[in-house]
Amino acid sequence: MLVRLATVDIGSWVLPLVVLALVAPRAGIGGRFVHYVVASNWASAITAWLMLPSALIRLFLSSASQVSSLVSLLLFALSMVLTWRMTNATIGKGPAIGTAVFVGMFLASLLVLFGLQTLLGIAVPDDVGSQSLSGFVPG
Repeated sequence: MLVRLATVDIGSWVLPLVVLALVAPRAGIGGRFVHYVVASNWASAITAWLMLPSALIRLFLSSASQVSSLVSLLLFALSMVLTWRMTNATIGKGPAIGTAVFVGMFLASLLVLFGLQTLLGIAVPDDVGSQSLSGFVPG
């Protein structure tokens, strides 16, 4: 199970970047690809720390708590806004191209995540499915 979970994590981190590496020169952002990869890796570390309050709330309150869910949702929204801003600043080609890269990477990450989970037989338990998205940080 640990190897399957590691495969999903590494795949959802690396595979969207591989796709972006293949598409970037054709999209006119090839010169900014390395900058984006470095910035997004550092941003993911910061985002993980940003999610710490929701994890601590879930630790001390029940996971079904509305407070926990609200904090998780707000922190997830904040992390998406900050990731979008980082993408726009790093790509440096205007908000339209930056938003396209952000949306593309977000969707690619989700597709790879869910695809690898299904392929490797990892199922989300029924009682967890209704919880927040705080554990997800796009690559």
